[in-house]
Amino acid sequence: MAEVPVGTDPTVPSSARVYDYLLGGKDNYEIDRMVAGRLLSLAPDTRSVAKANRAFLARAVRYMAVEGVRQFVDLGAGIPTSPNVHEIAREIHPSARVVYVDNDPLVKVYNDALLTADAHVATIEEDIRRPDAVMDHPGLRGLIDFDEPVGVLFVTVLHFVSDEEDAHGIVARWRDRMAPGSHVAISNMAAESDAEAVEGLRAATAGTPADSTFRTRGELLRFFDGFELVEPGMVPVQRWRPAMDSVPTRMVVEGGVGRKP
Repeated sequence: MAEVPVGTDPTVPSSARVYDYLLGGKDNYEIDRMVAGRLLSLAPDTRSVAKANRAFLARAVRYMAVEGVRQFVDLGAGIPTSPNVHEIAREIHPSARVVYVDNDPLVKVYNDALLTADAHVATIEEDIRRPDAVMDHPGLRGLIDFDEPVGVLFVTVLHFVSDEEDAHGIVARWRDRMAPGSHVAISNMAAESDAEAVEGLRAATAGTPADSTFRTRGELLRFFDGFELVEPGMVPVQRWRPAMDSVPTRMVVEGGVGRKP
């Protein structure tokens, strides 16, 4: 990897970097590979789940764009993985605007290096636990017009926000600012995952930023309060409008897309 960015501790695992490793990326540290390795030893299909979740993001963004959404906010964006949100959206709308948000300094470093020449794409370093700070950030307000439909992506990020940190309230704050016709995409680790795999992940990440909250179906559906769930509803991400058949996995991530009426 390149020089460690200011604000990055390479001895503490990062959810963005663990995810990068699971997707086959190289922008991660030894501690991230250790966490991923522990998880893979308990649930070898986790890498498949990570790739399925990324594919869910792509299908959700494409769906929103077809529905007329031309601006997107990717919360907990992670390290750039092609195709990125702006690349997918621009298959439908060549002038689509996208803001990537992450609290990992490494994400901003890589996005800035890749996207400095694109005036319709921005990356801001901010924590999604501070929704008002994100929504009012000059970097976001320069591209996103909340009077128009916007696609907001909470893809495999809310399970890093505990109930005590008011994960449901964070989504509600965004919902209240979004114009009618806006869409939200959400995916989260499901409590229905294999118990041994869940306990293994918790043991490997306890007390770190990669610690995850596995939520029940009822808790996941609450994220869509005030939205109309589009078909097929909230399902394992492999089954959300899939391009091909899939097989069940030990680690389950459920996802869905909602529209604000």
